[in-house]
Amino acid sequence: MTGRQEPFSAAVTGLGLVTAAGVGAKATWHSVTQDTVPTGVARHEELADLPCDFMYTVADLDTLGLLGVATQRLMDRFSQLAVIAAREAVSDAGLDTESWDSSRVAVVIGSAHGGLPFYDQQHVAMAGRGARRVSPKLAPLTVVNSAASSVCTDLGAHGPSLGVATACSSGTVALGTAHQLLRAGVCDIAIAGGAESVLSRLLIASACQMKAVSTRRDDPAAACRPFDADRDGFVVGEGAGLLVLERPEHARARRAPVRAHIRGYGASSDAYAAVAPDPEGNGIERALRTALADAGVQPGDVGHVNAHGTSTVVNDRIEAVMLHRVLGDHPLVTSTKAMTGHALGAAGGIETALTVLALEQQLVPPTANLDVPDPRIPIDIVRKEARQAAFDCAVKTSLGFGGHNAALVLTR
Repeated sequence: MTGRQEPFSAAVTGLGLVTAAGVGAKATWHSVTQDTVPTGVARHEELADLPCDFMYTVADLDTLGLLGVATQRLMDRFSQLAVIAAREAVSDAGLDTESWDSSRVAVVIGSAHGGLPFYDQQHVAMAGRGARRVSPKLAPLTVVNSAASSVCTDLGAHGPSLGVATACSSGTVALGTAHQLLRAGVCDIAIAGGAESVLSRLLIASACQMKAVSTRRDDPAAACRPFDADRDGFVVGEGAGLLVLERPEHARARRAPVRAHIRGYGASSDAYAAVAPDPEGNGIERALRTALADAGVQPGDVGHVNAHGTSTVVNDRIEAVMLHRVLGDHPLVTSTKAMTGHALGAAGGIETALTVLALEQQLVPPTANLDVPDPRIPIDIVRKEARQAAFDCAVKTSLGFGGHNAALVLTR
């Protein structure tokens, strides 16, 4: 995906994060770089009879206080998280929503499942008390695009708004789409990333049946262990990660500090299976090579990769072998999912924001819970503690059920 064009650099001027590792970009970054044990994973009573009864959730988040009763009632939780993250990102970028040209502000937000928990609640209501008990707000609150709509309404953004649903690559595809909108001159500012909240008994039960999630019930905090020899599946998380991207001349005109640049984007489809990646990693390789070409950088220029790294037996090996094939053993690789959980459609937004911080701080977060590296994985994975390094170029990779692959190239 993306035809060969002159490289275009979208300026990253703002970050907003709401994750199980912390509320706010600063808190999340501190946790993923300094903490050694995940703190956001917890058991949930409604999952008690399932093989996996735990997930990562955002604790101590006062959505009512932040949003108010009227606003909160008009949103499912994933949209609430998106609005809170968007507010932080816009504030971080130093944007004045009263004076910006709102017709030139786009919002692109990815989500794998939208308002699935509200669907669950309404199904229970109808089954127990009849169809007349179903909320008329079911459709507007649960569709994937409702997060983008909610952010537009909250901020007064009148440019294009899009909801992206490409499973676990949704947030990365949303950022790539925003990059393309900016390149095409459709907008001057894009607020983009992902949001997800899926405390859904139905979804977790299905994931258990699929053998995709960890069943390490004896030690939930150690369950998500990307690239570890003893990994047994991912752990679902919730959160939102949104970035403010701008056309470079727009950022210069308002003298905005630029935190990093998104220079390249690539996407591809495996066309292989609904729930399994191409076993040779050819699809994600195409996406990565396309992103590198789009950015006009060579594989040897890449100093850091924030990998998809879900902690599944198959995915981690395929991704790692592909990264070595394309980039060699030079880049420092990490997966931050052991601290945030796998936030599904929000993962790409969260992890791209962390990649921006890694470039800015010249610091690569460790891969938590990586005790015994899988000997079949031939890449340099940062573990135990964050590693200081000098690098000017980084990559974010994402893979999603259905064979949706995406990659971004970022530079300082």
